[in-house]
Parts: sequence; C-alpha cells; structure tokens
Amino acid sequence: MKKNDIASLILIVALCGGASYAVGYSVMSSLNKERSATIETVEVISADVTSPNDRVFNANAINPSVSIKIGDTENQTPFGN
Repeated sequence: MKKNDIASLILIVALCGGASYAVGYSVMSSLNKERSATIETVEVISADVTSPNDRVFNANAINPSVSIKIGDTENQTPFGN
C-alpha cells in the first residue's frame, strides 16, 4: 500500500470512530437523564432480643433433631450390593 492509501484509511477510521462515539454518547446520555431510581431505607439494627413466639416454641412442639425410625432396618443393603 502507498502512503496515501494508509493515510486515507487512518482518516476514515478516525472519522468513523468519532461519529460512532458522538452518536453513542448522544443516545446513552439522553437515556440516563430520563431514568431515576428509588431505594428503600433499612431499619437500624438494635441489640434488643425478643423472646420467640410461644405458639411455635413450646413443650409440645416437634423436635427436628430427634432421630425417627420408619420401618424395619434389618436389611442394611436394600439394593443387593
């Protein structure tokens, strides 16, 4: 390639880059101005601990940490292996 061809190629690339930047900036900046967001505020964390609900945590409640035996466990290899 000749020097003139390289110079014209660099000029075309620079013009296309500048045009795409200008178009992109005008489109994106108009979108950002129209958008707004609302956020929720968070309650302040306190050190006060309340007692659990007696309806859920009582002496008659089910204890999930107790092992439950369902059926006969004589066969330790049910699939024959």
